[in-house]
Amino acid sequence: MSQHTRQLFGTDGIRGVAGEFPLTAESTYLIGRALGHDLVRTTRAAQAVIGQDTRESSEWIADRVAAGLAAVGVEVHSAGVITTPGVAYLARSRGFAAGVVISASHNPWTDNGIKVFSGDGFKLTDARELAIEKEIFALLQNQAAADDTALKIAGPSLPGEAELRQAYIKSLAGSVSSDLSKLRVLVDCANGAATAEAPELFRGAGILATFTHVSPNGRNINDGCGALHPETVAKAVAESRGKFDLGVTFDGDADRALFCDDSGRVVNGDGVLLLTARDLQARGKLAGSTVVATTMSNMGLEIALKKAGIRMLRANVGDKYVLEEMLKRGATLGGEQSGHVIFRDGDATTGDGLLTALRVMDVIVRSGRSLAELVSDLKVFPQKIQNVRVREKIPFAQVPGVQAAIDAAERELDGNGRVVVRYSGTEALARVMVEAESDVKMQTLTAGIAGEIQKALGV
Repeated sequence: MSQHTRQLFGTDGIRGVAGEFPLTAESTYLIGRALGHDLVRTTRAAQAVIGQDTRESSEWIADRVAAGLAAVGVEVHSAGVITTPGVAYLARSRGFAAGVVISASHNPWTDNGIKVFSGDGFKLTDARELAIEKEIFALLQNQAAADDTALKIAGPSLPGEAELRQAYIKSLAGSVSSDLSKLRVLVDCANGAATAEAPELFRGAGILATFTHVSPNGRNINDGCGALHPETVAKAVAESRGKFDLGVTFDGDADRALFCDDSGRVVNGDGVLLLTARDLQARGKLAGSTVVATTMSNMGLEIALKKAGIRMLRANVGDKYVLEEMLKRGATLGGEQSGHVIFRDGDATTGDGLLTALRVMDVIVRSGRSLAELVSDLKVFPQKIQNVRVREKIPFAQVPGVQAAIDAAERELDGNGRVVVRYSGTEALARVMVEAESDVKMQTLTAGIAGEIQKALGV
């Protein structure tokens, strides 16, 4: 393993197929041990909170990670099924040394993952992940380390699952002060973690909410629903003929949300950034009149924000990198087109789909305008994202045919569009994104680059 390259941790923790390395019974236990060693080195009497999504593998993986943590003296508290930002909130508000989430977010049910927040609620730094990873590999080489120490979950005198979840729901409920009781909302919970909190939160806020995909069976998470399929909730809202003011849809671990307006038109993270940025700016709460987006955000967003006197900066894809840029710049708002939106005018340390939904509804109520009206001037450049499954992730600059296709596309666009070609941080995929003023040009250029990647690196 090279000194600076992480092999297990991607842009959002460790991901893989449940039951296969690095998510076997043995390796998940060793991941817990390595993380535990990291915690006890820096924190006396370290405690960790662990939460999970609704996949059928989440429970055993949580148990194995917890056993590894407990084996080195970390006291583990379970929050049960809870959203990713719920675990981040608990880590920072309850004095835990770490928060661990067992989830693969929007991936299929057969996948799973482990992501870790430090005690301040922020995701671990790349350097800290690398150090933990080195220990995992060292433990794997020393098979004798993988003893089956009994699982030590916190006893009944300590906060239980329900109490921890309630604390998170209460914190969200206090984040907006508007009366949301007149809003009629269709909510798609993706058969994921949001099923544990969204119904109680929305009903407590008086929202007239109807819930769909709230019957997880371990295998139906993200299946034709949720933020991966925003057209599902959009179609239902359109067919209801005026029954709903908007639709909301979460991904599997509910750290992001997408929306649709009352006519069923999808509003993605770019739309959310635009409407919340203008609202914060109008109230004098948008620090530096700056929004942090990513390389994938549409040029149309940049243009609309500029008209409002707001500067848009671009970070690498991944809410972790958006947050890094926000902290560097002192920005109060940032996010991704995929629906991760981070509000730093409060105490959030990561994208939170439930919070994003409340904030969007808050703007709708205070402005007296519909979601459609709030984003009506967002003129979206035609954009195509094509995924190519790859055998290995070789830098594109080292693949002559691919680099030549990218250079040719950029010359062709001549500033009136964008080309972004990158590898997924969580899957064996290359993503080709092209924006252009014409649909035909966009399709042609995307196909050309994707074809070269397929030829050189495709499965």
